[in-house]
Amino acid sequence: MPEVSNSPSETEAAGERFGKRLRAGDLVLLTGELGAGKTTFVRGVARGTGSTAPVASPTFQLVRIYAGRVQLAHVDLYRIETLSELADLGLDELLDAGAVVVEWGDRINERDAALVQLEHLEGDRRMIRVKRDLRR
Repeated sequence: MPEVSNSPSETEAAGERFGKRLRAGDLVLLTGELGAGKTTFVRGVARGTGSTAPVASPTFQLVRIYAGRVQLAHVDLYRIETLSELADLGLDELLDAGAVVVEWGDRINERDAALVQLEHLEGDRRMIRVKRDLRR
């Protein structure tokens, strides 16, 4: 069911609720335009996995790892241009070690992944849609 967030803290809270359900091997693809709130959502996801580390966008680093109840790999595909670059990220190894959340997740095709769409409405308002939930 779609959820409207009225502030960054509400977007983080939605991410935290989602993160509390993550387990090792879970792959989450995030979609949404620039500024849609993907990194803000991931801040909450990390908190939901038990991480206390500050979350930053991995745009220039591609992958950031956060320790918690389950390790969380935060991947950003914004700068990925070829499939070979994607292969170099080692998603399978990251999934073996914990959960993975991917910003710009529409750049890969994984049917077994959860899919979360974030849409910028106006101001700080965001629409958060879980298009495919975590498989259990």
